[in-house]
Amino acid sequence: MSLLHLNSDNFKKEVEESELPVLVDFYADWCGPCRMIAPVIEKLAGKYEGKVKIAKLDVDSASDIAQKFDVSGIPTVILFKNGKAADRFSGALPENAIDDFISRNS
Repeated sequence: MSLLHLNSDNFKKEVEESELPVLVDFYADWCGPCRMIAPVIEKLAGKYEGKVKIAKLDVDSASDIAQKFDVSGIPTVILFKNGKAADRFSGALPENAIDDFISRNS
């Protein structure tokens, strides 16, 4: 399993009902900082496979979910545990900072 692509239809099953922690990258294709962290998110999906689900959610196509979790700026990354938002950060952080964020919260 690699990077998971979320939408309004699969969010509940893949995130809120997940046994594993889930890191969700709220992004948009037109967002420059989102494109900057995309390769880092993909790389970390491989590193944490089987331990943490790594997912992306396009805020333009799933604005209902973005609103539900008060995502006002992108990229916003939220780590969910037991279906609940446990921690978050906004902006394009370097790989080591994102890696530390996942390690600390999973």
